[in-house]
Amino acid sequence: MARVWLFGKDVNTDQIVPGRYAPYMLKNEDDLRKYPFVEARPEFASTVQPGDILIAGRNFGCGSSREYAPLALKMVAIGAVVAPLFARIFFRNALNLGIPCFTADLTDVLHDGQEVELLLDEGIIVTAEGQRIELPPPPGFMREVWASGGIVPFYRTYGRFPGEAPA
Repeated sequence: MARVWLFGKDVNTDQIVPGRYAPYMLKNEDDLRKYPFVEARPEFASTVQPGDILIAGRNFGCGSSREYAPLALKMVAIGAVVAPLFARIFFRNALNLGIPCFTADLTDVLHDGQEVELLLDEGIIVTAEGQRIELPPPPGFMREVWASGGIVPFYRTYGRFPGEAPA
């Protein structure tokens, strides 16, 4: 089972990883595991588990285009981010890194700390109580990128970008 981490609206990249921690990323990418939500949710980095799900309000990932914000989420193996609206650059960076993002508002449906299971292939969240929540299906190319672990691994595997005809 995964844990839900509930956030409000307008979560910006400085809340995900404050800019002053960027030098640590430049020294050692693995250090990014220590900094996601270091100020907004100080317990996050030490207690998040692989597969946990972020549920947020609208405008998730707004602010600067810091790629290390979604990279920090990848480093802690976030299972998915669900929000009704994403900042475009965050959404694209998350896709490039293979982080599943679903566009839905579940802030009044799930609660912080709730145990759930993400059935990524089916696009369904199942709560410990048995409630099944269907997520909007993403385009097929996004699922292919997620399954590959990001755009670079996809390209290395297939020698093309999603949507391009095989050579």
